[in-house]
Amino acid sequence: MKDAFGAPQSLLVLGGTSEIALATARRLIARRTRTVRLAGRPSPALDSAAAGLRARGADVRTVDFDALDSESHETVLGKIFAEGDIDMVLLAFGIAGDQGRDEEEPLSAVRVAQTNYTGAVSAGLVCAGALQAQGHGSLVVLSSVAGERARRADFIYGSSKAGLDAFTQGLGDALYGTGVHVMVVRPGVVHPKTTAGAAAPRLTAARFAAAPLEASPLTTTPDAVAEAIVTGLRRRSETVWVPGSLRVVMSALRHLPRPLFRRLPV
Repeated sequence: MKDAFGAPQSLLVLGGTSEIALATARRLIARRTRTVRLAGRPSPALDSAAAGLRARGADVRTVDFDALDSESHETVLGKIFAEGDIDMVLLAFGIAGDQGRDEEEPLSAVRVAQTNYTGAVSAGLVCAGALQAQGHGSLVVLSSVAGERARRADFIYGSSKAGLDAFTQGLGDALYGTGVHVMVVRPGVVHPKTTAGAAAPRLTAARFAAAPLEASPLTTTPDAVAEAIVTGLRRRSETVWVPGSLRVVMSALRHLPRPLFRRLPV
């Protein structure tokens, strides 16, 4: 069960090598989370991630999990919930794909969609059912600002995140009042390197539109997203933007007429 401050005692991560997920797990362990299950395809990276969290004092175990193997989700995830209550599920798997290649190779595009959307729908529904059965818990889903409006530069990835985002919102409505909390997280472009000490420029719609994908001020870091997730859990937020100013920026861009949006350097 969560403690008085809303911190989960047990955590299940789907996508156990995700930098955002691991940064979140480290924060939660520091706040007394004691049991962590890292689900992902077996790899040295997954083992290393588990070892790193064990060193912080948590009981950590890896679980074989493949987002693309939807038929296995009910069995694999069912076993985890059968071992004890899970206070928080963090759905953090996903792939960015390669827009140019994916446009030329439709099967590559399908893999992006199947991983980011259909795999997440399957795993999300299984976990939601288990959380509802135990009567409590949070399901946190990593979406993306890319899902807010399709951009020429990444519309295949963005469309998969748009589907995931809509699914998560609907699932949250379906579970409202059941004791299960659903939260969707919409980060900007996540840069693995921290920029501690650097002053972020003020984020505006014009600056957003002019910025390439990999550049500030669109970027955030795994640690910043993790901190926003922990804060959102405490507040029982339903939607979290990272950085928070993206909410205003995307509100403006969402309503921009399509002929104008098409001319933006995005």
